[in-house]
Amino acid sequence: MAEKKGFIGGIIETIKTVFWALVIAGIFRTVFFQPFWIPSGSMKDTLLIGDFLFVNKMAYGYSYASCPSIRIPQIGVDLGAEDFCGWFEGYDDRLFGSDPERGDIVVFRHPVDGRDFIKRLIGLPGDRIQMKDGRLHINDEPVQLEDAGVFVETYEPQGPLGGLPGCANGAVGLGAVCEKERQIETLPNGVSHAILNIGDRRTDNTGVFTVPEGQFFFMGDNRDNSTDSRVAQASRGVGFVERKDIVGRADRVMFSSAGRSMLAFWTWRSDRFFKALD
Repeated sequence: MAEKKGFIGGIIETIKTVFWALVIAGIFRTVFFQPFWIPSGSMKDTLLIGDFLFVNKMAYGYSYASCPSIRIPQIGVDLGAEDFCGWFEGYDDRLFGSDPERGDIVVFRHPVDGRDFIKRLIGLPGDRIQMKDGRLHINDEPVQLEDAGVFVETYEPQGPLGGLPGCANGAVGLGAVCEKERQIETLPNGVSHAILNIGDRRTDNTGVFTVPEGQFFFMGDNRDNSTDSRVAQASRGVGFVERKDIVGRADRVMFSSAGRSMLAFWTWRSDRFFKALD
């Protein structure tokens, strides 16, 4: 009997250990950092498909969007931040909050479907944002651009989703060289970063977007392959993003894999490990 109790007691202790480990992990993810895996090429070449990073949730304070989401479609689990912290969603301010700065790389929750997006902050409340012939204008002034050569990659399926990149050098076959024009863009506050261009797109010429109070305007660095604030939410875009939907700031790539699985060690990009983000 004592042996049986010892066995049952061991199981109970194991369950308690796992439970508290999950609680601690949940608190860590909610309060401090959230892991984020880059699934698409909208932020190339700053972020590549397969980059893994931690989002700093302390950078801008906390809102309902700081709560974790658990999505495992294989078993039908789809729990978003609103499921855990829906009572907090209507609160417009942020606890211990501060606003992001222009040029920050920010993770935010799409206000319609709750998915996590990662883009660069371009427009602050009150700004006038417009694209003219592929050039960004902020408050009616064109941003500084400098040619920075060509971004080259192989035309092949990328990452777990197997998406194919867009190429400025026309239609190329699998395994061929895929090129994009690369420029350095400098924002009014002096933040410089690379942007990529493929060709003429609908979002290269837009009307003027006046950013409302308490909201922000985001764009991807891969300008011709990014669903961002240039497209309204009603048209399945991002539109303006409210302060409460911001999750945190991305500062550094921790790990990177060019393959379909992170276990494929021969596809690891060792030069991107612990790489600081511009």
